[in-house]
Amino acid sequence: MKKQASPVKKRTLSSRTVRTRTAGPSAKAQIIRFAVIGDSHVGYGNSSSIFKNLLPKAVAGVKPRFVIFGGDNAQAGADHGNHADAFYKDFKDTVTSTLGNIPYKASIGNWEASTVNLFTKYLGAVSGKMNFPGTQGKVKYVWLDCALGRFTPASINLLTNLDDQHFYIIDFHWPLKVSGITVESSHVLSGAETGRFFASIPAKARDKVLAIFTHHGHLFYRKLNNIYPGFTQTKFFVCGCSGDYKCKPNGDRGYYDAALTINGNQASIEAFRIKVV
Repeated sequence: MKKQASPVKKRTLSSRTVRTRTAGPSAKAQIIRFAVIGDSHVGYGNSSSIFKNLLPKAVAGVKPRFVIFGGDNAQAGADHGNHADAFYKDFKDTVTSTLGNIPYKASIGNWEASTVNLFTKYLGAVSGKMNFPGTQGKVKYVWLDCALGRFTPASINLLTNLDDQHFYIIDFHWPLKVSGITVESSHVLSGAETGRFFASIPAKARDKVLAIFTHHGHLFYRKLNNIYPGFTQTKFFVCGCSGDYKCKPNGDRGYYDAALTINGNQASIEAFRIKVV
């Protein structure tokens, strides 16, 4: 298990259905590409131009079917929120012009917590559940609000209602406190809040949680199994460096190029860090 993902070349997985060999009749595995981007902090320093450079690379070539933005999308709370509307608009305009008809969803981060009305105006609900694009409802995407370092009641309610009839990909801003995590402790949820998150997921749904994506730590980290007792196969990722805020200019900026594979009643996630200089 890697504690921090190393640079890799862009993979050539595509959003397509591929035929796989089995001992019996041939089976089809569906591969759905998506991108995960965090902490663009548009409005801070040179973040806007950095984000405008990074985002097109994330959708170049084989276009992803879905893009996840993990919070602190805009530096909305800066200067008492006086420029929040302009920062949100800058972020939204960049996303809209770059993604075109590619669907996306943004989670809320700590720099957006004081401007919830503007967040919902530009980026939609702060927590919710939807069909993951391209999966015909087999996989649900769940985004949560822990912008202030604690999950809201609405977010916990979403977790308690997960069932065993679907697979799940979950995103929220603050990283969980998992064993071995290398993120600065001030940017990680408390052990109590981490325990509250995992305890809220019904036992019957735990094997259905394919991956948890988090941000906020301004680095890349992944743990691919046994992230918490009872969650042996769930993969855990941190992705938080697509802007200028606490991100190093030597190539540490980047995003996750991810692939969701569905093969019959099985599903899995792969995510590779892509560096952007």
